[in-house]
Amino acid sequence: MSIVVENLSKTYGAQKAIDGISFQTAPGSVVGFLGPNGAGKSTTMKILTCYIPQTSGTASVCDFDVSTRSMEVRRHIGYLPEHNPLYLEMYVREALTFIGAIHQVENPQKRIDEVIELCGLGEEQNKKISALSKGYRQRVGLAQAIFADPKVLILDEPTSGLDPNQVIGIRNLITELGKTKTVILSTHIMQEVEAVCEQVIIISKGKIVADDKLSSLKEAHLNKSLEDIFIELTGLGV
Repeated sequence: MSIVVENLSKTYGAQKAIDGISFQTAPGSVVGFLGPNGAGKSTTMKILTCYIPQTSGTASVCDFDVSTRSMEVRRHIGYLPEHNPLYLEMYVREALTFIGAIHQVENPQKRIDEVIELCGLGEEQNKKISALSKGYRQRVGLAQAIFADPKVLILDEPTSGLDPNQVIGIRNLITELGKTKTVILSTHIMQEVEAVCEQVIIISKGKIVADDKLSSLKEAHLNKSLEDIFIELTGLGV
């Protein structure tokens, strides 16, 4: 399994951000990680990316424990946070050259050409990032996240604020990446999950309330829409 989470908890004082959650994801799959605001999604992703430690339980990425083998975890994971961190005054190709130097990849110029083509940045590669549309900025963020060819990608709201054409472009890119990598997609847009995800994990109030294939989840809920299932399981309809 690419990601294994077992009885993972994180507490802040008396508050439990996540409460004994467990799940697994397989290589070569796109997994929707859903939940209301404050449910524990970001906390879980920060633990998996070694940004914060858990209080109890275990988590591993590509068989490396996030607590004891954090450097190996970071080498196998790519992360695009909700607020895409970019060097706006750099040109696209310049920024990717900088990322290549950080990762110390062999033949960095070849890899730059590959990620530019994969992310559809060919016509924008010589522009300043500050001059790009939000859709192309997201593509630059994805290019940075996949530069070192990680086995696991964690994407937090990658299509937020994009127009329909940009959404389709990012959706197609995520689908392509999911053929060879494990992709964790956190989003509030249910149509995105239904379009690209095979597995769905729903977290509410720090606990996992659903973890199944999308088709099986719908079948178990009388073929309701994912939005209706989400509302039902997270208690928002009460």
